[in-house]
Amino acid sequence: MPRSRITSLPSLERLAILHESGAVDDTLDPHLSHDELCDLHRALLLGRIWDERMITLSRQGRIATYPPTRGQEAASIGPAIAMDPGDWLVPSFREMPAMLLRGWPMKKLILGWWGGHEYGASPPDGVNILPICGPVATQLQHAAGVAWGLKLSGTRDAVVAFVGDGGTSEGDFHEAMNIAGVFRLPLVTIVQNNQWAISLRRDMQTAAETIAQKALAYGFGGVQVDGNDALAMVVATREALERARNGGGPTLIEAVTYRLGEHSTSDNSMKYRTREEVDAWAARDPLSRMAAYLRDRAIVTDAMTAQWEDEIHEEITTAVADAESYEPDPAEPFEHCFATMPPDLIAQRSAFLAQRDDAMGIAASHRARADRVEPSVAATPDTNVVIP
Repeated sequence: MPRSRITSLPSLERLAILHESGAVDDTLDPHLSHDELCDLHRALLLGRIWDERMITLSRQGRIATYPPTRGQEAASIGPAIAMDPGDWLVPSFREMPAMLLRGWPMKKLILGWWGGHEYGASPPDGVNILPICGPVATQLQHAAGVAWGLKLSGTRDAVVAFVGDGGTSEGDFHEAMNIAGVFRLPLVTIVQNNQWAISLRRDMQTAAETIAQKALAYGFGGVQVDGNDALAMVVATREALERARNGGGPTLIEAVTYRLGEHSTSDNSMKYRTREEVDAWAARDPLSRMAAYLRDRAIVTDAMTAQWEDEIHEEITTAVADAESYEPDPAEPFEHCFATMPPDLIAQRSAFLAQRDDAMGIAASHRARADRVEPSVAATPDTNVVIP
């Protein structure tokens, strides 16, 4: 018998709209509104300035180790712009710009993952975003679960989840993609292929020609996108979300981008990559190409940019001050684990509070006793001795 094609799956495509110079393919331009373009550019600025400030705070020891986002902002902000209010965003740990754009307060973001406070990691009311996830790829299990819940509820809302290229080698990635394909879940998974899984090169991460093609094994479509092209990320995410809303199931988007900064503030990337490589990718910077595109269309001026930068600096300064003045309740970790606290956790919390109250009572007693005793000072020929 002759050989024959055995699959009906579509072929893979690569999408790019905005050139590094700021030139655009008019046939693919999504023609965002004036306000959408301004929001997009301001969000890119926010992401860049936020990144610089957080790196400084980490170097000063005022927050914990921080993962820079420089160079990858468009890969998360483009999808955030494309989402509807009811959609859910599930981040890994390099999507802070998208989280801020979608309503996660700066103060909580500082207090959460980098401040160590449970309050900071609890989603604010009305903000459909899960907390930052440190363990690699485990957030995709949660994303699939949320998507399944949305499908069962009959809404047209969907989930946009993020993972790095290194995360595609984790079992959690494969399990989440498999269940998303089997149950046709409204899940859009964006792989931030920033070329490095810490110090492991992309070609050592997988032998696949693209990461997008991994979607085909699970029975749904994939697309590769220029992840430094904010317009392309908007278009690809909108198409994927529309497919999900109409029952077409999940999509895998490979955002080809680059981590211009370190993996984290405890990393030295020059140990494993060259300055020439970094400089070549810096020329493809998503912020500069969007600025060129908007200036060419007289949508954003230098004066507007300067005003936004001043506003952003002030917003961040206020948020940092608020976060650093935060005084947590020692029982706070008990409060953000379950929507309804189970009996065993209630018992643990009660025991903790009782011990805390006992300790505070003993401390107060010691202070009161000390206040009743007034020390006097008597001098001796050889030394000064404090006599109670």
